[in-house]
Amino acid sequence: MDYKNAGVDIEAGYRSVELMKEHIAKTMRPEVLTNIGGFSGAFSMEAFKNMEKPTLVSGTDGVGTKLKLAFIMNQHNTIGIDCVAMCVNDIACAGGEPLFFLDYIACGKNYPEKIAAIVSGVAEGCAQSGAALIGGETAEMPGFYPTEEYDLAGFAVGVVDEKDLITGADIKTGDVLIGIASSGVHSNGFSLVRKVFEMTEDALGTYYDELGRTLGEALLEPTKIYVKALRSVKQAGVVIKGCSHITGGGFYENIPRMLPEGKRARVQKASYPVPPIFTLLQKTGAIEEKMMYNTYNMGIGMMLAVDAADADKTLEALKAAGEAAYIVGQVEDGEKGVDLC
Repeated sequence: MDYKNAGVDIEAGYRSVELMKEHIAKTMRPEVLTNIGGFSGAFSMEAFKNMEKPTLVSGTDGVGTKLKLAFIMNQHNTIGIDCVAMCVNDIACAGGEPLFFLDYIACGKNYPEKIAAIVSGVAEGCAQSGAALIGGETAEMPGFYPTEEYDLAGFAVGVVDEKDLITGADIKTGDVLIGIASSGVHSNGFSLVRKVFEMTEDALGTYYDELGRTLGEALLEPTKIYVKALRSVKQAGVVIKGCSHITGGGFYENIPRMLPEGKRARVQKASYPVPPIFTLLQKTGAIEEKMMYNTYNMGIGMMLAVDAADADKTLEALKAAGEAAYIVGQVEDGEKGVDLC
């Protein structure tokens, strides 16, 4: 009896690391001081010592049951983007610049090519956000996970000068709410998605005219990463007073998180186009509208609060960054919360 007979293939682990290296290399930053394969990752803070009060910000998350679609479709090269996005978007919400990322993959069986495909997506997400992929862990856990399945989670660290932290404390009545378009369902609410749509290869491979692609392609579309978009707004000289990453809990839970006490958000539902994947989901599942806005991003992945005088400048900066953005509402006096009208 040996470890391989027990279900853990050490040689496959070595092979996975070798296949990962070309993807990881694309994410390197000059601050990275260690090579892949060590016991930890080292990252120099020398470049940030001129900040008045350099402050670390962090985020950790996973992909959730969206992974089930990747299993069914046997497509593993984009799911890593979702993992990175869920972490770095939270850091960007605080005004931070993501510095580095680490991933954790747990699987029932280590198929090196599959693991490398997952990591290629992680590396792409890191490249989109400017973060270095400085380490991670692949755990082969036979008997714990089914042979063909895996879980994926990650952790990111960023930096921001304390004076530039986005806290929402200065939001005032009359401030404008600007929504940045999402790329689709992102990585939340897939437990409900999987109840509404049949989770088979044939069903996910069905082409829908309103989607312009198959159902599976629309649902597996990676979460949009907003790091560069928010940087563009900051570089345009706009002070982002509040920022909300619209994740699980949709509008009703996430928008109030950026508001101070005594301020309420009013959002005009007709102010932007709702992507057809949400219309199809709502219709097929007979889901109440409030539940849709309480579960999904409904086409807005990031919400900003800015001074009314900066609204046009913000939209211009986002357009220059390649993002579709809309004035979707304003801040009013009232109990902290959100009204959709």
